[in-house]
Amino acid sequence: MASAALKLMTPEEFLLWDLTQEDKHEFVDGYPVKMMTGASRVHDTIVVNLIGILRDQLRGSPCKPATDDIALRTKIRSFRRPDVTVTCDPPKGDVYEALEPRMVVEVLSPSNVGINWDRKMREYRRLEQLDYILICDAQIVGATLLTRTETGWEDADFDRFADVIDIPKLHCRLSIAEIYEGTSLSEEAIDSTP
Repeated sequence: MASAALKLMTPEEFLLWDLTQEDKHEFVDGYPVKMMTGASRVHDTIVVNLIGILRDQLRGSPCKPATDDIALRTKIRSFRRPDVTVTCDPPKGDVYEALEPRMVVEVLSPSNVGINWDRKMREYRRLEQLDYILICDAQIVGATLLTRTETGWEDADFDRFADVIDIPKLHCRLSIAEIYEGTSLSEEAIDSTP
């Protein structure tokens, strides 16, 4: 199977090939790239918390949170797998990509330090349907929300448990305290930073 991973693929070939693999892959410029594995407990807790919060707040709307099992097409020959994608796709059976993505969430941690984040963020920003990019840190309490505006992207930082992130186009509000609930990160660690 390794030789198949080295040949140039179409997006459709990649999605079918990836279903047969033990490891998850992103698809970058026509080639599979193995994703980092071994996320920390903090990373995983943040992702699970966000999926739960978003699921509860989006209930009754056409939008739903999805895990990194759902691919996000960022270019003609590229798929990314954000930690969480909020997509407003109509319900369908065997679909392996987000067709109407509105928000992506990436959790930064030592397990994904080798990722080319600048390139990934450029790809996300080019997606016309995407309204929000949320980046959460798994080493300190902190998040950055990038919001699409008429003139580009604006960013806002959140680093206190009392902070609330408004996501108006999705009618959601994300509390930093809820995002980081159950992690080893504490408010004392925040207060001790300059």
